[in-house]
Amino acid sequence: MSKTAENLPLGNEELDERRIRIGETAILLLIACVIGTIANHVSTGTGAFEALPGMAFLYLCSVVGLMLARFVPFYLPAVAWVSLIAIVATIPGVPGSDWVVRQADKINFLSLATPALAYGGLALSAKEFAIARSSGWKIVIVAICVMLGTYMGSVVIADLTLRLF
Repeated sequence: MSKTAENLPLGNEELDERRIRIGETAILLLIACVIGTIANHVSTGTGAFEALPGMAFLYLCSVVGLMLARFVPFYLPAVAWVSLIAIVATIPGVPGSDWVVRQADKINFLSLATPALAYGGLALSAKEFAIARSSGWKIVIVAICVMLGTYMGSVVIADLTLRLF
């Protein structure tokens, strides 16, 4: 049985992708593309005009994916629609796929993720601040231990992998 917008099991109606405003989200995506283009230039030295076709393709995939998530009669998350569109557009043999791949090669996807992850880390709500205040100083020690342990675990795995190969 497919899910519709009326019976999605989401407690917060803001999270329902079928209710987002496409125009407003498209403008926010455009701002993200500008920031991503700047980050791409800083990390790779690729000029904005050189990366523009690839970034425009990513923007187009994102907007079309959002529209499909909103208007298609069965529920599939927007990220799945965006991924499907990009995958189909880059399948060898699909008309224009070679051009799309060449343009996307000019974009460093890690440099696109960095501003998004930084925003995610900075976007704390009042509820999260209240939780941090009520947790006290012990949560800081736990957070430091978790971050240090995660970092050290990553270092050990990377070191072992590099030594083996």
